[in-house]
Amino acid sequence: MDKKDLKPTLLNGHKDQLAPGLSRRSFFMAAGAAGVGIAASVGSSGQAAAQSTDWTQSGNNNHILELQAKKDFPAGEVTIDYYGHCAFKITSPGGASIMLDPWRDDPSGAWGLWFKNKFPETLVDITMSTHTHFDHDAIDRPQSTMVLDRMAGNFEFADLKITGIADKHACVAPGWYPWTDALKEFGVEACPPNNPGHMDMVTYVIETGGIRTLIWGDNRHNPPEEFWAAIGKIDVLTLPIDGSQHILSYDQGNAIVERLKPKIVIPTHYLGEATTYTLSTLQPADEWVKSQKSFKMLDGPSMKLAASDVAGMDREFMYFGSNVQTA
Repeated sequence: MDKKDLKPTLLNGHKDQLAPGLSRRSFFMAAGAAGVGIAASVGSSGQAAAQSTDWTQSGNNNHILELQAKKDFPAGEVTIDYYGHCAFKITSPGGASIMLDPWRDDPSGAWGLWFKNKFPETLVDITMSTHTHFDHDAIDRPQSTMVLDRMAGNFEFADLKITGIADKHACVAPGWYPWTDALKEFGVEACPPNNPGHMDMVTYVIETGGIRTLIWGDNRHNPPEEFWAAIGKIDVLTLPIDGSQHILSYDQGNAIVERLKPKIVIPTHYLGEATTYTLSTLQPADEWVKSQKSFKMLDGPSMKLAASDVAGMDREFMYFGSNVQTA
């Protein structure tokens, strides 16, 4: 069919008179193919606007193709970069990278202003989110070829192995601010089995370079026994602990550490002056960290871990504080 013969389409029952021989549908298709972003009034229904900007981001999947073609990957260090709150980029010895739980402000405005900036459009291979709360699900911001949102099950690529274990979000706030009570105002139950979908969780075990890292997200402190069995032995544990005890209390966090006995513990979900406003009601994690037997106050937003070094550690707390990556 000749494109010149395309007839105007109907929108809201009205004929499209955009241009002779050119329908609005074909106009949008052509503009999209050319990489042009459009916001236009459509009839009386208001403005049409894209919900995701992923397609406008630069870059392509060339790095994925390179990793996909490799047969062997070198041994070496695992790099962990901290982007504030619960966001980490983990890079394997072979160069495959994952961004976990990028944050944003609540688009509804109901929970106030939490973050000082937009999450940086960092180039990574894979983006993952543990759950749909606004401070964990800005999955459109990283420039990534793959998005594995709330993935349960197993995924392997390059020198990465990821296991997603589904469970539930913490549903009773242990700290001074009873934020979980707010769900009652919306007529829903925070706790399972009748919790809303945004209180569902997936934790991730990421294996690379001989190191097993558990991304706890905002998971509850008392999951069932089959959850613990699925996790197995953990080398690096991330836990949402802050001075306000917003997600987990100090005692709950300590109990999880005692049960898993990881080599390294990394606090998350705390107030960091580089990223987070006090309107979040969060506090720093200094008090909890300094109460531990062994801890290190890191002086930068990145660490490199070799499996041989990690093997000799025992519940060493590594605290990024306000040191965060910004690009």
